[in-house]
Amino acid sequence: MFKHDKQLLKDVRVDGPNPNYANMLQEQLGGPQGELKAAMQYLSQSYRIKDPRIKDMFLDIASEELSHMEMVATLVNLLNGHQVDAYNTTVGNIEASVLTGLTPMLANASGYPFTAAYVNETGDLAADILSDIAAEQRAKVVYQYLYRQINDSGVREAIDFLLNREEAHNTLFRMAFNMLEETGSLKDWGVTEDSKQYFDLSTPGKFFDANNLTNPKPPKFNIPNQQNTQQPAGIRQ
Repeated sequence: MFKHDKQLLKDVRVDGPNPNYANMLQEQLGGPQGELKAAMQYLSQSYRIKDPRIKDMFLDIASEELSHMEMVATLVNLLNGHQVDAYNTTVGNIEASVLTGLTPMLANASGYPFTAAYVNETGDLAADILSDIAAEQRAKVVYQYLYRQINDSGVREAIDFLLNREEAHNTLFRMAFNMLEETGSLKDWGVTEDSKQYFDLSTPGKFFDANNLTNPKPPKFNIPNQQNTQQPAGIRQ
């Protein structure tokens, strides 16, 4: 069950209307690295998670992503202003002025509608978490690109908040990945000779010493700003 609180996670404001930038910001509303994609991905993945700690974390983050989507939609709405003006809207998406009456729509900056094809889910917790870590990193990059292209102080304040929340989610996903031990696709890692061969096929090469890879283990992440170096107990499922 979900409950909506009318108070935004963080209040947003803009210095003034800017329809072209509203179109650009649509990328984080309905694009492949956007907030709706993140919410749907983490929610969908959570259905198969057995460990209650990790399942709870996925649901928390998915719910927060919906609140991020609400913030972005509010920004888009404010930036669109009150007058339809497709003639002076030069960025690819002009639907707001010719179709939706300035209502933010579930589309990217070029006007392509959101699609569930953006959502990745495998049922393998290790694979899904690695996908989520990459998703948070990509979302931060898009926000950084957007931040560099606007001088509106209100928009910049909101984007700065959102990209830092992406970092927080990334950290949580990395901690969850480190909790996995010999589960799913991490089982029997590096036990065959084929898994221990590394080809040097580019010239010049040999930038990695294969002698250090004779006993490969599943990767772990260093957690930024983690005071306690002891990792949580591993899980098996």
